[in-house]
Amino acid sequence: MARRKKIYEGKAKILYEGPEPGTLVQYFKDDATAFNAQKKATIEGKGVLNNRLSEFFMSGLNAIGVPTHFIRRINMREQLIRQVEIIPLEVVVRNFAAGSLSKRLGIPEGQALPRPIVEFYYKDDALGDPLVSEEHIIAFGWATQQDLDDMVALALRVNDFLSGVMMGVGIRLVDFKIEIGRIWENDYPRLVVADEISPDSCRLWDIKTGEKLDKDVFRRDLGNLAEAYTEVARRLGVLPSNVTHATKPTLIN
Repeated sequence: MARRKKIYEGKAKILYEGPEPGTLVQYFKDDATAFNAQKKATIEGKGVLNNRLSEFFMSGLNAIGVPTHFIRRINMREQLIRQVEIIPLEVVVRNFAAGSLSKRLGIPEGQALPRPIVEFYYKDDALGDPLVSEEHIIAFGWATQQDLDDMVALALRVNDFLSGVMMGVGIRLVDFKIEIGRIWENDYPRLVVADEISPDSCRLWDIKTGEKLDKDVFRRDLGNLAEAYTEVARRLGVLPSNVTHATKPTLIN
């Protein structure tokens, strides 16, 4: 499609104006970042994989009645999405201890949590996306109590879906983060899952071996990030079964 006006550029994606009012085109870059962009690299094919994987997850959520901003994939790197008003929070769901939770509370990495834990982080790279409480969120007007209740319900439904899908292909969903946007329908607000769902935004471990198949491979220098993402896509059926780590990603249209 013809290149359109750029609306916003983030660390991993670019948003362009869409072909119709209320739509945007989301472009997935090959850039990989960690530690609030202190560590950077370009991983060939990463954007193609994340575009296809996010399509897979968002389409699955739409199919079971969990609303998302996703409309359709346009090509290998772009998808058509609904324009939303992003709530300035990252919503994190944790099933097993890892990352900042282990550091903050001294819980051994990999320990199962008593139940899924939902956390909120204020979206501000300059501040390092700090953990915030519901009291902060309501006091500063980032979201209402009803919004928070709806966000927790959405996040837990996403968790149920992703956990089941991943379990079916031998992958443990350790944790993930989503962003949530607000759309308006006949003057009434509605919350939808936005941004992306991909190995960039999830911790995914092989159930048998514990091998990491997510961005921790890049964060911790554990191997080839494209190979890890390709393995996730292969197991989910996004890639042909004959694709190996020795071949470049070739996605099914």
